[in-house]
Amino acid sequence: MGARTKSRKRALDILFEADQRGVNVQGLLVERLARPMAQTALPEYAVTLVEGVVRNWSEINDLLATYSQGWTVERMPAVDRAILRLATWEIVHSDEVPVAVAISEAVAMAKELSTDDSPAFVNGLLGRIAEIRHTL
Repeated sequence: MGARTKSRKRALDILFEADQRGVNVQGLLVERLARPMAQTALPEYAVTLVEGVVRNWSEINDLLATYSQGWTVERMPAVDRAILRLATWEIVHSDEVPVAVAISEAVAMAKELSTDDSPAFVNGLLGRIAEIRHTL
């Protein structure tokens, strides 16, 4: 497993945990940086991902709500929300990651961690966001 894949999973853990506990994502990130729950510290790219999502939270949620066709962000499974937020940030705000890689990684996480329908949903929604990203 590549370093960025591991970083995405660690970032996903933080977003998912904050969602489930109903706590502030940035606050949880600060807590995890001060007292890591894992044996290894958070990778730098995981921190970049979480901070990027937090910085662009409203825009990301608006994009997900606008292009999810029939699904509110709140109705999505929590793990899908976290995956979609991370991948949307990479697609819209990161020049380091090719769009196809961001989508592929998100679909792989959805296959591993979510429902049977989630990979297709994640792929379709991120594909729509990728199509319009240049207009943002």
